[in-house]
Amino acid sequence: MHTLICGSMAYDTIMVFQDQFKKHILPEKIHILNVAFLVPEMRREFGGCAGNIAYNLKLLGTQPLIMATVGDDFGPYAMRLEKLGLLQRHIRYVPDSFTGQAFITTDLDDNQITAFHPGAMSFSEQNHVGDAKDISLGIVSPDGREGMLQHAREFHEAGIPWVFDPGQGMPMFSGEELLNFVEQADYVTVNDYEAQLLQDKTGKKIEELAKSTRAFIITRGGEGSTIYADGKEIIIPCAKPTALLDPTGCGDAYRAGLLHGIQQGWDWENTGRLASLLGTLKIASRGGQNHVPTRDELNALFQHHFGYTISL
Repeated sequence: MHTLICGSMAYDTIMVFQDQFKKHILPEKIHILNVAFLVPEMRREFGGCAGNIAYNLKLLGTQPLIMATVGDDFGPYAMRLEKLGLLQRHIRYVPDSFTGQAFITTDLDDNQITAFHPGAMSFSEQNHVGDAKDISLGIVSPDGREGMLQHAREFHEAGIPWVFDPGQGMPMFSGEELLNFVEQADYVTVNDYEAQLLQDKTGKKIEELAKSTRAFIITRGGEGSTIYADGKEIIIPCAKPTALLDPTGCGDAYRAGLLHGIQQGWDWENTGRLASLLGTLKIASRGGQNHVPTRDELNALFQHHFGYTISL
């Protein structure tokens, strides 16, 4: 059985600003913001939420299915997926469009300013969950608005457990739509900023939202994560990274760990720790898909950080 990953495929153009944004944005002038950041360091990476999550699941030894829409420029990414052994049967080509493009500027505090061109993502509703076979778990990550609404509904109607991961797509939806996502989903995962935004837009506290799900997960960067499940608040520690190079894709790596643990039937303590470990490994490398630990190395690192062993 497979995990179906509905979300974006994108190229990430990542730039590093060798200072702090807060020194160059004047609060009293925010209404007439006009700033430029010199970024001598720039690179182009393979990314997108679906691509990053699938990459991390492949590291864990599973074969996920990607459901996404891409454009005329997808050729190099397709070659990469083939090399990685990731199946492309549910990646739909949309003529006369670009594959999603993210332009990310990161400062020395790991804050990010991102501009995103959706391109072919705007046609994500052309894909249907029912087109994929042998699916036992799914995730709806940032994608085209109509596609996210449709895929959530299709997972729910098919009775397939799924994770709602609104990410930076959250502003596209009203409070009522977000509530509907949460009520349909089996699991919800957000970072701490998104958690606050979700509360503001729905008018409901996290504890109340969590009651509608099997688990509600909030990541908190270097402070670890919190999982609300089975009437408990489970605190997951953060594995200490060897370096803090690039936060791009850390959330996607964490989500891959969640999906793997759910598929394996693990408890939330082990699932959360694996997710934390993957996020930690990712932040120590540049780009969303350049960390390359083997499964044996992951097992050893898990024991090193958390003091006991698991078998991936």
